[in-house]
Amino acid sequence: MSFLLRLTSSLTGRRVGTDRFGNVYFEGRRDQPIYNRRRRWVLFAHGKEPTTVPPEWHAWLHHTVAEPLAEQKRYPWQQEHLPNLTGTPHAYRPAGHDYVGGTRRVTGGDYEAWTPGS
Repeated sequence: MSFLLRLTSSLTGRRVGTDRFGNVYFEGRRDQPIYNRRRRWVLFAHGKEPTTVPPEWHAWLHHTVAEPLAEQKRYPWQQEHLPNLTGTPHAYRPAGHDYVGGTRRVTGGDYEAWTPGS
């Protein structure tokens, strides 16, 4: 996050809290004239990665709840957050994808390749 963004956030808003990923949440000091509610925003700790906003803070950001919810107890079957892997070598690629080998699953004879001129 840029220095100017941090400066304007601290001047125009009040700090509400921080989540377990290090994201900092702010609320405006005055009500917005059109919506009659205060503006809420987040400063991301590690680049612009909106998928790191936990559900408790997401509800607060979208004015679903008045106050931020307490972080809920984590169950053993719940997995920790993974960033969006699209465009990285760790992205999901199904069988038959060019990067995985590009071989199509063998069919039962229901496919005949088209050849031009036939």
